[in-house]
Amino acid sequence: MSPGIGSSMEKRSIESPVETGSSSIIVLDGGFATQLSCHVNQPIDGDVLWSARFLGTDPQAVIETHLDFLRAGADVIMTNTYQASINGFVQHLKISEKEAYDLIMQSVHYARTACDRFAQEYPELDQPKALVVGSVGPYGASLHDASEYTGSYAATTPVETMREWHRPRIAALVEAGVDLLALETIPCRVEAEMLLDLIKEFPNIKAWLAFSCKQDGKSIANGENFQETVRRCYDLNPRQLVAVGANCLAPRLVESLFKDINKSRKQNSVPLIVYPNSGESYNVEQGWIDRDKCEPVDTYIPTWLDLGITWIGGCCRTYATDVTRIKNQVKLWQSKR
Repeated sequence: MSPGIGSSMEKRSIESPVETGSSSIIVLDGGFATQLSCHVNQPIDGDVLWSARFLGTDPQAVIETHLDFLRAGADVIMTNTYQASINGFVQHLKISEKEAYDLIMQSVHYARTACDRFAQEYPELDQPKALVVGSVGPYGASLHDASEYTGSYAATTPVETMREWHRPRIAALVEAGVDLLALETIPCRVEAEMLLDLIKEFPNIKAWLAFSCKQDGKSIANGENFQETVRRCYDLNPRQLVAVGANCLAPRLVESLFKDINKSRKQNSVPLIVYPNSGESYNVEQGWIDRDKCEPVDTYIPTWLDLGITWIGGCCRTYATDVTRIKNQVKLWQSKR
């Protein structure tokens, strides 16, 4: 049986966001491409469009993947648009710019469809529908050279080039009615600051910002200090930011990155988000390896909640079953407060 399907259906924890005093802990979904692999027989990793290709080729699988996460207890589902762009769709799906724009909008419709189907499955649940968040991956993801994990393109790519690449994909998500934007896996401060300026063109939308980080437990991917960058970015646009943090990092790195990040900001603390990968290593020849050597993500949850992180989920190599375990750990932590 696939690790993404089965047990979560029996042990799912479908709850409202967990209240902790005046704020809530929000449980995100997991790795979309990872869970999608349970529904498709074609390779996903290595594709220049990654999972975004399936918006055009297998929308039903996209909807089913969203449903897996909703059934697992996610309060948030992200659109399948991390690696979606107008240019990318035009080049690799052989469609027009208008069709590419519409396909990005359609991703929001698929997520909403999943929410509606989930509500029909569980009419007895008295809770708001999950938030639909538009995934906005970094410019580096379009280069297909893993530079979203180094930020190397920041030194050679004009800021305006990145801005013009991001603008229409963000516009499509906003026009389609996402609840939030996820500016995610951002490896460099210059792109983050540009995005925080760009979303001011869409004043009614809010967003979270999540960085790609180095293995040193103190820096974002491009080498800038993580905590300084988080605080600086939050202060650039606090009106539109609901959280700042990191994603697609090994769980073992989270504590050192986030510890004491708000120590000197008692009156203006940064709301924090983290959604790591499984901790596995990626080998070009073998794919993902060493899963058996990784502590499950959910074992870290109490520590992260103690650090003040209030948005928690999973990224690459985390399945719907992992989301269920995360949700259950959140509930357990809350019950002890």
